[in-house]
Amino acid sequence: MDIIDGLSDEQIRRQVITGKWSIFENIVHLQTYQHTFVSRVKDILRENNPVFPRYTAEGDPEFLENCSKSTREIMQDMITLRKEMAAEITSFPPTDLVKKGTHPAFGEMTLLEWLNFFLLHEAHHLFAIFKLAATLKIAKPGGEYSE
Repeated sequence: MDIIDGLSDEQIRRQVITGKWSIFENIVHLQTYQHTFVSRVKDILRENNPVFPRYTAEGDPEFLENCSKSTREIMQDMITLRKEMAAEITSFPPTDLVKKGTHPAFGEMTLLEWLNFFLLHEAHHLFAIFKLAATLKIAKPGGEYSE
């Protein structure tokens, strides 16, 4: 929330770099993938080393549907689910953290490794949002961006 503070909804949805996601699309991706991740965690806890397909936002109908929602709706869902995730994850016994699931690119990973992967993936997108927001905040009045 702090990263996009002061930006209008139009700015958040503006494609700053041609062919790259807007701030809003990055946020929707984080919000949508959070649901996929929760589902994968449940599978890891329930099954013996489930194998997951590669996730792509463009192939996720929820991502496309959520792009039509308001920023407020997306942020509320993201924050609500994150609080639920944090409460549940902090209560996992150590025996759950060593259960495994297989990622298509990274192979067999423990639940702890999946959690680290999730956070690193999220950090990548938060950094992209940070850079896009900075670009928008220093834009010249005519809409041109400073280099």
